[in-house]
Amino acid sequence: MSISRGDILVVDDTKENLRLLVETLGSEGYTVRPALSGKIALTAARKQLPDLVLLDIIMPDMGGYQVCEAFKSDPLLKGVPIIFISALGEVTDKVKGFSAGGVDYICKPFHAEELLARVETHIGLCRLKKEVEVRNKKLQLALDEIKTLRGIIPICAHCKKIRDDQGYWEQLETYLHEHSHAKFSHGICPECIKAHYPEFDDKEDKSRT
Repeated sequence: MSISRGDILVVDDTKENLRLLVETLGSEGYTVRPALSGKIALTAARKQLPDLVLLDIIMPDMGGYQVCEAFKSDPLLKGVPIIFISALGEVTDKVKGFSAGGVDYICKPFHAEELLARVETHIGLCRLKKEVEVRNKKLQLALDEIKTLRGIIPICAHCKKIRDDQGYWEQLETYLHEHSHAKFSHGICPECIKAHYPEFDDKEDKSRT
């Protein structure tokens, strides 16, 4: 069984146009779902999210611009790329399509090679975007895991050692180093100098006088 190259929702109120698009895209390994109206397309998309939508503009009840705007206002559907495919070829029509949220615009009658090239490009871009989003989420989770030491951490009230998950007591800096990317440089605070190295504290006081 061959693997589909992508799920494409084709929206057009003319059956002959749907048949041509289904045949053209299906022959190249795409799964094509036809919809005769915008309302049917929205229902179908919510049931199964498509990788791409090919959308006619002039349709009864719900025109293509309105359908596109409905997609972009729906949190579930807004990420689906939409290519307008229409007999309207004026610059103003194309600008309106892009303003509604379309990613591309193909004029009818279309050339099969151009259609397939643009479909492949936008499906590839959409998948790449999804992969980047997944990687970013994983990266953020990893960063959150590194930055946050969760739960109750037993610490000795006297020597300040920490008991790890295996029950062993470790120096504080060792534990933090293993559970974060923090790096340590050792120094001595003024209070400890006075308590443990009074001779150095006396020298420092004399140097100030």
